[in-house]
Amino acid sequence: MEQGATITLSNTPVAVRMGEVSALSEKLNCEVIPADATSVEDLQEVFRRSMEVLGGPVDFILHSIGMSPNVRKKRTYDDLDYDMLDKTLDISAVSFHKMIQTAKKMNAVAQYGSILALSYVAAQRTFYGYNDMADAKALLESIARSFGYIYGRENQVRVNTISQSPTLTTAGAGVKGMDKLFDFANRMSPLGNASAEECADYCVLMFSDLTRKVTMQNLYHDGGFSSVGMSLRAMATYEKGLDEYKDEHGNIIYG
Repeated sequence: MEQGATITLSNTPVAVRMGEVSALSEKLNCEVIPADATSVEDLQEVFRRSMEVLGGPVDFILHSIGMSPNVRKKRTYDDLDYDMLDKTLDISAVSFHKMIQTAKKMNAVAQYGSILALSYVAAQRTFYGYNDMADAKALLESIARSFGYIYGRENQVRVNTISQSPTLTTAGAGVKGMDKLFDFANRMSPLGNASAEECADYCVLMFSDLTRKVTMQNLYHDGGFSSVGMSLRAMATYEKGLDEYKDEHGNIIYG
């Protein structure tokens, strides 16, 4: 890796077999440890093997996991399947708690280590189509604050979340209207959307000693989107397309 880190990667066994994780591991010359992040036993094996490979406690962990069966099945928020909701929360948020709790019990993170999870502004604001993933992200951020206090007090380990711009990932592609949301956020943000590569750079910063006193924070990495009410670029686009949203009497149709 560019910054001199040695890492291990993990993903579900099926993703390891069918996805691009193996190719990434070859590129980075690192080991892949198949695991279900909702399984404490699997997480124990991830940390056991990681400490074996890396020669001791790890310095940083990235939780980059999210999936909603309700979104995939196109169930709207007022018609959720609750068994699916349980899976959404377990996969997208509770797995973060399981991961940190397992690491803490195993003393798997070095003193002054850094733990990160990727979030989204829908934890604070309503976004059409984001559905029960918004609830999962809100829980994710709460876990970071609660565990950040305990882990920081006892082991000087910091825990934060990064609220990233809409990013065209495999998980993000399942959100209805993602392409339009991506374009809207880009027009709203003074600096434009933060790319996946730029998010990776920010993660490296948060893993470094330069941020050793930053903890329990949700850090917006979105080109300024989260602080803007309406931008000139977005307003201009809205004005150009306004006629498309009027009925036969000239009244604006609100969606």
